[in-house]
Amino acid sequence: MITLKEISEPVREHIRIFEGKFRDSMKSSVPLLDQITRYIIKRKGKQMRPMFVFLSAGITGTINESTYRAASMIELLHTATLVHDDVVDDSNIRRGFFSLNALWKNKIAVLVGDYLLSRGLLLSVDNEDFRLLQIVSGAVREMSEGELLQIEKARRLDIKEEIYFEIIRKKTASLIASCCACGASSAGAGEEAISKMKLIGENTGIAFQIKDDLFDYEMNNSTGKPNGTDIKDRKMTLPLIHLLNNSGLAEKRWVINTVKNHNTDPEKIASLLEKINQSGGISYSRNKMTGYRQKALDLLKDFPESTYRTSMEQLILFTTERKT
Repeated sequence: MITLKEISEPVREHIRIFEGKFRDSMKSSVPLLDQITRYIIKRKGKQMRPMFVFLSAGITGTINESTYRAASMIELLHTATLVHDDVVDDSNIRRGFFSLNALWKNKIAVLVGDYLLSRGLLLSVDNEDFRLLQIVSGAVREMSEGELLQIEKARRLDIKEEIYFEIIRKKTASLIASCCACGASSAGAGEEAISKMKLIGENTGIAFQIKDDLFDYEMNNSTGKPNGTDIKDRKMTLPLIHLLNNSGLAEKRWVINTVKNHNTDPEKIASLLEKINQSGGISYSRNKMTGYRQKALDLLKDFPESTYRTSMEQLILFTTERKT
């Protein structure tokens, strides 16, 4: 499979420059903040979000200073939401590193999240990038709504398929959609092209999240068994929803009871995972994932051929073929 390094080739230099600008955008006169933001930068992920921004800009126009600001804004606001998420979830690990709340406690983590959020907002306001601010602020609103909707529904375990897709559209896909829309807007594209790029990002994001959900049903290298982590966390993902939709009343009761009351019992989880496999929930979810991925690829064909478009196609494929 093609690597992210190969996919990023047309925008690699832009991402290198962006990393320096992103570091500068986080600087503060408060030594504690500088220490924490240096720690955040060290833990950077795969840089997929900046890649979506720069490739979208290259597809629809010319990469410029506004594009760098768009990528920085998204990273600042997204990092802020991750810091706050770790506090809300009481999570001590993020991407294999200690989370901020694990090292500096909740109060400081929340304040750092607020600081990053303000830096992202000021970056756009100071440079009058109001269209970018509108796009990214919309994504932050949707991510918050998606998270709250998931919490509300998880209490009752009554998520229907359309609600599941609404949750992941808001929680995950809205961010990738905003990357693509911001990239196009920063490059001077018209509203039609911005809307189309946003839809490409949204479909990609939905496929990305279904892939994430499917990881839970794959074999763990150390145990030789599926992880079942989402079931332990009482998360209603697509394979489980498919099983419920295709179960009789008695089996449905057993499934809900297992998720609600026996989600830490290895034998019960193993039985539930087996039922999900037998119901065709895995293959059903894979087909849905492939369908959303194809929608994104089909929309992308409306743009002229270029090295940027080719890399975007490869990036969309990567989101559903990745191993982690």
